[in-house]
Amino acid sequence: MHCGGRCCTDAHPPISGSCFQRLVEQGVPEDSFEWRGYRAVRARTDGTCIFCNGSRCSIHAIKPETCRAGPFTFDVKGDVIGIFIKYESICPVVRLLEEEPEAYEHQFALAKKSIAHLVANLTDEELAAICRIDEPETVRVGGIPREYHDHRH
Repeated sequence: MHCGGRCCTDAHPPISGSCFQRLVEQGVPEDSFEWRGYRAVRARTDGTCIFCNGSRCSIHAIKPETCRAGPFTFDVKGDVIGIFIKYESICPVVRLLEEEPEAYEHQFALAKKSIAHLVANLTDEELAAICRIDEPETVRVGGIPREYHDHRH
């Protein structure tokens, strides 16, 4: 919560249609989102996420799939969703995850579930627009089938 939100700057996190509906039903104004070839959280003119209030997220409890997955992100090639983790220079939480294997595994499992839900609920056009975004400060840490289901729950 107090990381400074560096990963949120210029991120334009994608959200699925079902997530959009959930957020709007929870009182988030529809104009909090923009179209970039996919539905995304709107950014302020300085690039910061409109939900970032200093070092806190105003919708932390109901945040979108991509935000729940952080500091993990994704790319899709064919039937495989590649899972990547951001560099520590972008997200200071990465160091904590690397130092605490149990925390890493918990967040990685949450990320896979959140990302799989997002990917399953995007159109091919939206997914293509998202996958064109370059994220050079990441490293691939795994992959899951595009039709991934978490069987533990």
